[in-house]
Amino acid sequence: MACIASPVLLELLLFWNNDSFAKGLKAIEKSTSLVVFPLFVIGNYQRVKFLKIIENYVIATTAIMFFFMIRFINVFPDLVTKYLNRIDLWEMGYKFADSIGIHAPALNMHLAFVTVCALYFVFESFKNQQKIGLKIINLGVFLASFFFVLLVNTRMALFNVLAGFLIVFFYEIRSKFNLKKIVLTGIAIVVLLGGILFLFVQKNPYMKEKYSSVTFAYMDKVGKLDEIDHPEIKVFNSLVTRLSIWKSAWELSLKNLPFGVGASDGKPELNKYYKVTNQQFLAKYEFPTHNQFLDFLLKFGILGPLVAALYIFTIGYLGYDLKNAMILSFFLIFFTSNVVDDFLLSFDGIAFSGLWSSIFASYWLQQKFTLDKAKQAV
Repeated sequence: MACIASPVLLELLLFWNNDSFAKGLKAIEKSTSLVVFPLFVIGNYQRVKFLKIIENYVIATTAIMFFFMIRFINVFPDLVTKYLNRIDLWEMGYKFADSIGIHAPALNMHLAFVTVCALYFVFESFKNQQKIGLKIINLGVFLASFFFVLLVNTRMALFNVLAGFLIVFFYEIRSKFNLKKIVLTGIAIVVLLGGILFLFVQKNPYMKEKYSSVTFAYMDKVGKLDEIDHPEIKVFNSLVTRLSIWKSAWELSLKNLPFGVGASDGKPELNKYYKVTNQQFLAKYEFPTHNQFLDFLLKFGILGPLVAALYIFTIGYLGYDLKNAMILSFFLIFFTSNVVDDFLLSFDGIAFSGLWSSIFASYWLQQKFTLDKAKQAV
């Protein structure tokens, strides 16, 4: 519970470092779910039905995404027509996410976890020899969730989904599973995924460009983005922009060691630094750090990245100790997402990770007490 609550405990410890009392309270208020969720979820860990919760989450999220897709088609027919005519395909996923009211990388972080869990239930349905109807439903939910990951189309999420698939596949092979069945199931899934990915790339040729030339364009312009003609068009989502932000955040963090600038002052101080260093493009769009470890270093100084690592790697420990593919995949998704973004800046990222961390910890406690009882019985 303390590990999950560590970010808000750090804010309380360094509360004196905020320039504004009111803004400092607001920053803490946004993180209070990291205390509430562990208290109520882990405090009632015996009642947590881990697999049932995840199964319902996967089905419900996929169903909700279908609803929002139908809504998008009906409410924004002009955008759908534009995309079908292959115009401005780069903005498709972001516009779809905006129609829901969530940032595309945050939405795809959810969807990546949903897709990996859906694959787990596909393997489990074959492993437990469920009825053919349930197998088809599980496979359909999995393919639909993977389609939505491709629709939102953020680079880190696609990488995480593929890595999560490998984790699930590895742990399913290690379990008591008929090797012939898992190989046949794996081949069938690879063929289906390959077909979906091939068709999607054919309909969205910008995807090839996005994952190659766009991502790695203008790498010689780190910290000098204003030298690029129309950088908001050419490098808004490129790696060079991330590196320029990280360079500024790192430089500013070093100037404010050992305690940082304060929880409520991270973004304002970074925006000021953009202006001081004459980085007009970054200052105009007021980019946050886009790296959770750097964000905590800037706000809290030396303790910041240590607490961020404690919070995130606690999830990894639970997954490793339980040998659970879904928890390990969640850790990978959340860790890598926070390397290129800062999801502990927003309430949805805080609540998302805090809730699931509490559920994972509850499941870990259940397994530990079950093991202890078994040892006592022997």
